[in-house]
Amino acid sequence: MGKRSDFERVPRDYYPTPIEAVEPLIAHLPYEKFDYVEPCAGDGRLIHHIHELTDGLGKCLYACDIEPRHPDIKQMNALEISFGSQYKVLDLCITNPPWERKFLHAFIDHWTEICPTWLLFDADWAHTKQSAALMTYCTKIVSIGRVKWIEGSKMTGKDNCAWYLFDKDDRNAHTEFYGRLM
Repeated sequence: MGKRSDFERVPRDYYPTPIEAVEPLIAHLPYEKFDYVEPCAGDGRLIHHIHELTDGLGKCLYACDIEPRHPDIKQMNALEISFGSQYKVLDLCITNPPWERKFLHAFIDHWTEICPTWLLFDADWAHTKQSAALMTYCTKIVSIGRVKWIEGSKMTGKDNCAWYLFDKDDRNAHTEFYGRLM
């Protein structure tokens, strides 16, 4: 599953987002009503958690996945989405994308052109050469530590995780880091 594991990765990195991974993000979302899209929605679990943890203030306008796992999720490739006049105001993209680097880097490039984008993936990425150009657009990192990705499992993953906020319009911002005490 990860770089230090013998387990095979699940196809397309489909690991439903547990609520414990979403809780640290909530304090960094708007305190009033906001709209967002979820382009790697899987079974919609992240949408459910955001709705629950924001008392319904976070409204998902559009949810899709290349292989949807819920009837309310549309089938669409996240890299082929472009929002024009269909949505007058789009506050955020919030998703737990596949961690495969080729896809992840293309995703960051694509979505940061559309709106500020919150992504959940491994924390080590920020400390690699491959992240250098994309970190230019990273304005916040919210560390969440290790996540139990497989329901019913006794073990957490072996990689520390973080929420990253990418925002190409906030060019004067510096990266804010919010750690989590373990």
